[in-house]
Amino acid sequence: QVQLVESGGGSVQAGGSLTLNCTASYEYTVTETTVAWFRQAPGEARKGIAAIGRTATANYADPVKGRFTISKNIAKNSLYLHMDNLKPEDTAVYFCAQARGIRTFCSGGHCSPSLQITDFDFWGQGTQVTVS
Repeated sequence: QVQLVESGGGSVQAGGSLTLNCTASYEYTVTETTVAWFRQAPGEARKGIAAIGRTATANYADPVKGRFTISKNIAKNSLYLHMDNLKPEDTAVYFCAQARGIRTFCSGGHCSPSLQITDFDFWGQGTQVTVS
């Protein structure tokens, strides 16, 4: 049974930083699958914000570009999201997600790790991030 366990959420003042952690079970490794972070604010749909595939190439949603960094630790089969310059609008429940394989989104001949919710098969329980 695939399990994703998140940690690292909390409350922070605007301009501060947080790092979220997600440890995946070894049924699917982070090297063989696309892994991503999504977030869901109150009253809104869950949206993809950062994804990384087999290589270190990452894909970010516009609201977090330049502020958030997704990375993975192969030895620990773990995924991270480092968040800098946090804003009140970043307040949400953050979820890590994993696909069964590599999932990409291609446009204009350029392909990036997918941020489409329907491409992901396994989900963590979510961790709250509150920015005030």
